[in-house]
Amino acid sequence: MEDVLTLGIESSCDETSVAVVKNGREVLSNIIDTQIPIHEKYGGVVPEIASRNHIEAISRVTKLALEKAGVSFKDIDAITPTYGPGLVGALLVGLSYAKALSYALDKPLVGVNHIQGHIAANYITYKELEPPFICMMMSGGNTQIVNVKGYTEFEVLGKTRDDAIGEAFDKVARVVGLGYPGGPKVDKLAKEGIPEYDLPKTHFDNLDFSFSGIKTAVINLNHNTPNLNKANLCASFEKAVTEELIENIKKVMELPDINTKTIALAGGVSANSYIRKEFLKLEDEGYKIYMPDLKLCTDNAAMIASAGYYNYISGKRDALDLNAIPNLKLN
Repeated sequence: MEDVLTLGIESSCDETSVAVVKNGREVLSNIIDTQIPIHEKYGGVVPEIASRNHIEAISRVTKLALEKAGVSFKDIDAITPTYGPGLVGALLVGLSYAKALSYALDKPLVGVNHIQGHIAANYITYKELEPPFICMMMSGGNTQIVNVKGYTEFEVLGKTRDDAIGEAFDKVARVVGLGYPGGPKVDKLAKEGIPEYDLPKTHFDNLDFSFSGIKTAVINLNHNTPNLNKANLCASFEKAVTEELIENIKKVMELPDINTKTIALAGGVSANSYIRKEFLKLEDEGYKIYMPDLKLCTDNAAMIASAGYYNYISGKRDALDLNAIPNLKLN
């Protein structure tokens, strides 16, 4: 089979990223133009500002990605943009640019679900990894346990009923005065503390999650506890949410129709050092744990180009009327 080059385009939130990936696994370039310094002063992503910055960056980032990969537009086999989920204005910038390229270059347009992209980050890090496996997907907008049955076949087994885990990290960071982005800052401060505070965990009969109760407990402790140790509070929060993740993952692995011992992490929160350490302990119980390189945990176009490759070789093609879907579901 001839090599296939996919041009991934990612603009679902506050990263403008374009990548060239060969055969779904080999990254030739992965350019990321981050807006974190811009949104930091507002304490979170401002959608309108994000969209404007995507417009300013997209052509420049694409040019850099092609130059770094040492290829031209004519070498690309498919244009693979994110079309959801995410901020609708931000999504539309990358998707519109991708549709223009597809039309002008007469190249196939192959839309990619952002969550599928996060899962595919593992294929770049681990050349040997193949479905089936269970994925613990955790990011600012999504918390899901996904049965990855094939490269393009997914079943969501459990999901959050309220806040996504990354959202909870950001809100906890804001409450204790750490600012944005919250995840890395909570992770850093938690290393200086011990989990001394007992935080409530929500249990359901199924495999769903809830993080609003833990978040509210953190807020109440922060407001009502004299001489509160913020490092200990962050450590307690990390411990509570991680226990909830692992508890549900273990329930999944015991289901009679799950025929794999492989668990992969995905999404921005999978970069959290405590969560990674606790999941790796599951290898002592006979599970195989995969987690993407840290640079591939957060939003990037390489993971989108990887997922786009598998969509492309499966025969997926999209028309130029493909629209952004901010609440796009995986299955």
